[in-house]
Amino acid sequence: MPAPGKHRRPKQHKIARKLAFAGTGGAALALPLIGATTAGAAVAQPAVSTVALPAAEPAARPAAEPAAAPLTYSVVGGDTLAKIASEHSVSGGWQALYAANRTAIGSDPSVIRPGLRLTLGGAAKAAAARATALAAKPAAAPAAVKTYANNLDGWIRQSLDVMARHGIPGTYNGIHRNVMRESSGNPLAINNWDSNAAAGIPSKGLLQVIDPTFRAYHVPGTAMDSYDPVANITAACNYAAARYGSIDNVNGAY
Repeated sequence: MPAPGKHRRPKQHKIARKLAFAGTGGAALALPLIGATTAGAAVAQPAVSTVALPAAEPAARPAAEPAAAPLTYSVVGGDTLAKIASEHSVSGGWQALYAANRTAIGSDPSVIRPGLRLTLGGAAKAAAARATALAAKPAAAPAAVKTYANNLDGWIRQSLDVMARHGIPGTYNGIHRNVMRESSGNPLAINNWDSNAAAGIPSKGLLQVIDPTFRAYHVPGTAMDSYDPVANITAACNYAAARYGSIDNVNGAY
């Protein structure tokens, strides 16, 4: 038993002392930790094996597309080499077309018989491809058809559109004012009592025109009927434009 107040210094193992010594000084050395029972034994390192990878195979080249056969054309009556070359955009004109088909045509390029099949060549193929692409484009949607109400408002508006296409002046208000004075808006109105009626040519329709005036100032694209509302208004406005400058300038019998 040790004396009181004394501590026994533990003995250090021989190897531990050497390790402690090795760890002193400026830089510590990294030493392998070796158990007492394996001192001096070599530490086996695992063997590294390499595996040879197979060489990458070269990428397969795409097969070349076969050249498209040149287009052909079957001759019909009235054809000439110049006409065929022009219509099918043959590069080099009729001379190239003749050179490509000399064996089939013979010595005279001006004589080609109906039914003869001619090779047109690559230029014609390109032209045909362009035509096919154009044909594949969707057709433009047809313009919407404008519709009009079947009443005085619709008749006046339709007449104004016809007048605009033919350069006939006039406004909605000018037409409406004169219609209400002449017929009160009745397209079948007829005057059977004035001098025109006595002469056998009564005034008719919305703007009360006689048949000779209607025929003389009828506007193409409208009905050939003086009772037809649109035709009546348009013809009367055409007459008023010729005589007064515009239906807007008419404020009484005309």
